[in-house]
Amino acid sequence: MKTPEWVTPAGYGAVGGALALAIIGFTAGGWRTDGTAREMAENASVDAVVAAMTPYCVAQSKTAPNSAQVLAALKAASSYDRREIIEKAGWATPLGASSPNRELAISCNSAIAAN
Repeated sequence: MKTPEWVTPAGYGAVGGALALAIIGFTAGGWRTDGTAREMAENASVDAVVAAMTPYCVAQSKTAPNSAQVLAALKAASSYDRREIIEKAGWATPLGASSPNRELAISCNSAIAAN
């Protein structure tokens, strides 16, 4: 059986078109793989928790019994040590959590410094 002569160029065109569509879709079209989409969703959820909990952390810095000592330690500490001070004070531990949230401590430090 002899194949028509138009089949070979049509096949190359279809393969080339599919390849071009995939390259354009993933680079400029905004397509994402499953792993990238999951990572983006996780980052968005962490950002939402930090945004919601930062006011609580700032309120703790004003009402906690040891707030004067912790705020004095924050002012005396270098910028690298401030996150750890906030975590040890318990201000960056969300309600119901057993350990502090690193991103919350960083956001809380920025909010406290701005006040």
